[in-house]
Amino acid sequence: MSGQPPSTVELEFARLHEQEHAQICRQPVPRRLRLTFWRDEQLVRNAMKVAGEPGLVLDVACGAGRFWPVLAEHANRVILAAAPSPDTLDHARSHHPGALLKRVKTFPSSAFTLGLSGNAVDCIFCLQLFLHIKAREHRLALLREFHRVSRDTVIVSVRIEGQFNIGQAPRQVLADRSDVEAEFLQAGFSILWYQDFLPGFAVKRVYVLRKVS
Repeated sequence: MSGQPPSTVELEFARLHEQEHAQICRQPVPRRLRLTFWRDEQLVRNAMKVAGEPGLVLDVACGAGRFWPVLAEHANRVILAAAPSPDTLDHARSHHPGALLKRVKTFPSSAFTLGLSGNAVDCIFCLQLFLHIKAREHRLALLREFHRVSRDTVIVSVRIEGQFNIGQAPRQVLADRSDVEAEFLQAGFSILWYQDFLPGFAVKRVYVLRKVS
């Protein structure tokens, strides 16, 4: 699995994500964040069930491996994890117990040019990086690479523009729902399922996509 040079988008994302994670590690987790983490994990479990509890999952732009414990709840699941920086992967591995790390195989790779063959994994999981991609052409590039490497499903999250964007930070990337869903179809996916972080309030939405062409 030979990685490709990371893009500027990924390098910036990795830098910001590492800073945020370091701050969290140095401080007690506030109740608000604990509730956010709990809801994120619930969405991941729901998405994995809809995807058919895939056995081989690739966590793209895995950051600090925040979702590895949840992905590993399925006893027979193997987790591949990619990030653009080897330092990011070393940092992620330092925050998890050895028993979990036996289930996770990490490798440095750009999300835009994954160092894997076509149809290599059952499911691609990308809940962090996709949120931060603003340009349509960059989202399509990611989706097409995910389509090439996944043999069945892809799980991504998107911040959707809507009437009720509660607590939305000014710098967060918002996407038009119809545009993003059209991009899914253009890249060769059908929408199998979606769920909002807060039902009825379209702030962050997790999609399960199925490869159809």
